[in-house]
Amino acid sequence: MKNKLFLTTLVIMVFILKGKAQELSIDADIRPRLEYLNGFGNLIPDNVDAGTFVQQRSRLKFAYKEEKFAAYLSVQDVSIWGDTPQIAAADNNNSFSIAQAWIDFKLGKGWSTKLGRQALSYDDQRIFGGLDWAMQGRFHDAALLKYTKEGFKLDIGLAFNQNGISTQTTLFDPNNGGNARAVFDYKGMIYAWLHKDWEKFSGSLLIANNSYQNLEGQVPVDGNVNRQTFGTHLVAKPAKGLSIMANIYGQTGEFTEDIDLSAYNALLELTYKPGKTLFGIGFETLSGDENGGTDGEIKSFFPIFGTNHKFNGYMDYFYVGNHANNIGLNDFYAKTVIKTGEKSSLLIKAHYFSGAESLGDNIDDYLGTEVDLVFTQKLLAFATLKIGYSHMFASDSMEILKGVTDPASTQNWGWAMLVVKPNFLKWSPKP
Repeated sequence: MKNKLFLTTLVIMVFILKGKAQELSIDADIRPRLEYLNGFGNLIPDNVDAGTFVQQRSRLKFAYKEEKFAAYLSVQDVSIWGDTPQIAAADNNNSFSIAQAWIDFKLGKGWSTKLGRQALSYDDQRIFGGLDWAMQGRFHDAALLKYTKEGFKLDIGLAFNQNGISTQTTLFDPNNGGNARAVFDYKGMIYAWLHKDWEKFSGSLLIANNSYQNLEGQVPVDGNVNRQTFGTHLVAKPAKGLSIMANIYGQTGEFTEDIDLSAYNALLELTYKPGKTLFGIGFETLSGDENGGTDGEIKSFFPIFGTNHKFNGYMDYFYVGNHANNIGLNDFYAKTVIKTGEKSSLLIKAHYFSGAESLGDNIDDYLGTEVDLVFTQKLLAFATLKIGYSHMFASDSMEILKGVTDPASTQNWGWAMLVVKPNFLKWSPKP
């Protein structure tokens, strides 16, 4: 019944806007993905079978734009093939949701405001990203004040989260299954992002404060703790085909009522594309903590709302729902993107992982080496096929870090995804 109501509302909206809108578009994003997991996210124990499934995003997007106003609505269903019985009267897996729903008012002289559920994506998506790899994506319920003029951009964002309507208190329950300080479930946020483009250089400055409800065990109580994330993203292009990128971020504030936070993240990457082939090399470090905050301070950096699947290996051993408040990470990597055809390419990327802090006496800091391969083939203007394979060569230290004492000799992950993004309607009146 709920799904029918949503769809009926969408159809009515289309007919209403078609008579008034200056520009209206309706698009889809349909992407089934087959995955074979034999050590994805964590080492798989020996004599345990690999997991295999097909997951699909089915997203419908409505966009409306006129001179002083824009609106966007995106609804989606994220399901596993077979999770709903064939002849079921209703879809009982609660997979239907609003991905984005925002309005944007143009205020004049470069100013605008954007209100509602939206993806926040900045720079290389290390701190704020849309997380498009995850079928559901990542969104924030937020209000933005935006300014753009001659290569300069400023975003100021505000968010305040509650579990529901309350007439007495604003206590916020993060409801995160025991991970009381999961960074995703913040109570409030305020941030500012400044960006400037020059001819061969661009730079951004980000400052964010997130507040979290105080907890006793898992019960919310009065008071908040605040964490600050701040830093810069820099890109220089000193010569044709050459690019130098750097990130420097820090985190301070309170981890809990009794534990402080002091952490850092730095990245340096050089890429060179002399012709059709791109070559790159880089290093990233994320600070860690040896004792888990028992000394009154956490020194582990966590990239709060980033597209973390993009970094530190596609097998997601680090910072994708894991490795929080741990020993940190050093990641040396090299990559190449080879043009294999007029509409195809092959990415080859290798990572050398080690802990930023020690796991203990007489334990090697080296964690493992990961190799990632991704083949991309453009099939149609709106359809792309991607096939990936990753292999983790884990060390004994990785076994200790992940708590798997008898892992399988082979740790790998394979996937194939078809991304289809057709435009169903694009309408605008004649001038």
